[in-house]
Amino acid sequence: MTELRDAALTAKAWPFEEARRLLKRFEKTPPEKGYALFETGYGPSGLPHLGTFGEVARTTMVRRAFEAMSDIPTKLIAFSDDMDGLRKVPANVPNGEMLSEDLNLPLTKVRDPFGEHESFAHNNNARLRAFLDGFGFEYEFASSTEYYTGGKFDEMLVRCLERYDAIMKIMLPTLGADRQATYSPFLPVSPKTGHVLQVPTLERNVERGTIVYEEPDGERVEVAVTGGNVKLQWKPDWAMRWAALGVDYEMAGKDLIDSVTQSSKICKALGMPPPEGFNYELFNDEKGEKISKSKGNGLSMEEWLAYAPAESLSYFMFQKPKTAKRLYFDVIPKAVDEYHQQLRAYPDQEVAKQIANPVWHVHEGNPPTSDMPVSYSMLLNLASAAGVEDTETMWGFIRKYAPDATAQTHPALAEAARGAVRYYNEQVAPFKVRRAPDEKERAALLDLRNRLANAPSDLDGEALQSIVYEVGMAHEFDPLRAWFTAIYETLLGQSQGPRFGGFVELYGVPETVAMIDETLGEQGRM
Repeated sequence: MTELRDAALTAKAWPFEEARRLLKRFEKTPPEKGYALFETGYGPSGLPHLGTFGEVARTTMVRRAFEAMSDIPTKLIAFSDDMDGLRKVPANVPNGEMLSEDLNLPLTKVRDPFGEHESFAHNNNARLRAFLDGFGFEYEFASSTEYYTGGKFDEMLVRCLERYDAIMKIMLPTLGADRQATYSPFLPVSPKTGHVLQVPTLERNVERGTIVYEEPDGERVEVAVTGGNVKLQWKPDWAMRWAALGVDYEMAGKDLIDSVTQSSKICKALGMPPPEGFNYELFNDEKGEKISKSKGNGLSMEEWLAYAPAESLSYFMFQKPKTAKRLYFDVIPKAVDEYHQQLRAYPDQEVAKQIANPVWHVHEGNPPTSDMPVSYSMLLNLASAAGVEDTETMWGFIRKYAPDATAQTHPALAEAARGAVRYYNEQVAPFKVRRAPDEKERAALLDLRNRLANAPSDLDGEALQSIVYEVGMAHEFDPLRAWFTAIYETLLGQSQGPRFGGFVELYGVPETVAMIDETLGEQGRM
C-alpha cells in the first residue's frame, strides 16, 4: 500500500472521513455495477449558482479522497431534474409573460425565454454544463426527461407502483390533512395539455403497470407509469433515482434533511440501500441571516469571481462544511490569502499533512505553486492608501517589491491585482472613512512618521515592522493590537490589514511619511 493510501486511511480532513464511510459500504462486496456512483442534483428552473458550485466541488473532494484509498472506479453524475413542471415564473429571466403561459409544462417543454435553445431546460442544462466545464469538473450529465422517456427508470417505476402502499405509508404522515386527501407519488403528464398534473391516483393496475386519474375536465384517463407518462413527486423521485441508478453518495443542504430522511425510507422500501452522504450547512449574510436569492442578500458566485479566482472559492467551500459561515464581501481577501499560504506550505509538508491541506482537495491532489509574492490584503491596502483605480498603477507598486514579476510570469498575481483594484473601487472606496486620531494616537503617529523619515533607506519589511512595534510600545498601547487598529483606521480607513511593515516596504517609506503628514495635517508635522 502506498504512502498516500496509508495516510488517507487515517486522515482527519472531512473528505477522507466521508470517503471512509463510503468505503465501508463496500467492505463485504464491491458495487455490482463496477463503480462507486456519486451524484449531484440540479433544478433547471433557475440558473446555476453558488450552491451548484459548492455541491459539485465538495462532492468531487470526497470522490478524490475515496480514490486515494480505494481501487474501486468512480463516476459522478450531475443530474438535472428537467422533467419537473414549471410552477412559477423566475424573476431573473426575460419574457415572463411567455413563461406564464407555459406553467405546469415539463421544463423541457417550456419555451426558452432567451430564444437560444429548444426549451428553458435545454438552455439551463447547457449553462450548467458550460458552468461545470469551465471549472474543470469531471462528471457525466444526466437528464430526468431522457431517463424517464428513454426507459432507464421503467423497472423502478413499476416497482414504485407495486409498493405504492409502502410509499404512501412513509409520505402521508409528513403531510397536512388537505394534502393527504389528494396526494399521490405519481404525477401524470397529461396527454391533452402536456401539463404535469398534481392529482390523486384513483385506480392502480400493477399487472398492466398503469394508474387511473382524472383530468381537470373530468375525464378519467388510464396511463402507464413507464415511458415518460408520469413523473414522481420530489421525495419519491429522489428515492427512485437512487434505487434505479444505484447511487452510493450524495450530499445535500441542511434544508433538505427531511427530504433525505423520507427519501431514504422510500429507497429502502424499494429494496435498495440509500446513498451515503451528509447535510452541509447553508450560508448566512453579514448579519447572520440565511442567504436568499429572492432577498438578494449575501454574496453571489458571480460577485466572488469578479474579485478572486475560483480556487479561493473552493478553498472557502472546503472549510468546515457542517458549520454555518457568513458569506459576504469581506471574506474574499482572507480566503485568497489563506489559500496562497496553504499553497506555499504544501511542498515542504509530509504526505499526511499534504492531504490534510485544503489545497490538496481544491486541486484534486495536484496543487500548483503559488506565484503571489504580495498578498491580496496587501494589494487592497495599497489600493486604499494610494487610491489606485487601475491595474497598471498597481503594477507600479508591485514592481518595487518584485521587479521581475509580470502578468505572464505570475498569472495568479495578475488576477489578484485586477481583482483587488476592482474590489477596492467597488467595495471599499465608496464606504471608506478615515477617522481622526485622538491625542495619544496623534503623538504616536508623529513619532512613527519621524522615525520612518530618519530611517536608513534600505530597511526591509521586518525592520520596518520593528519600528512600528517600538513606537506602539513607547506610547504604551495596551494591548499593542490597539496601536495597529489605530494605524489602519486613521491612515487607511479600515479596522484591520496585513503587517504594516511589509506595507511600508511595498508602498514606499516616503509615500508612507506623506500619508501620515496628510492625516496629521500641517500643524502636526515637525
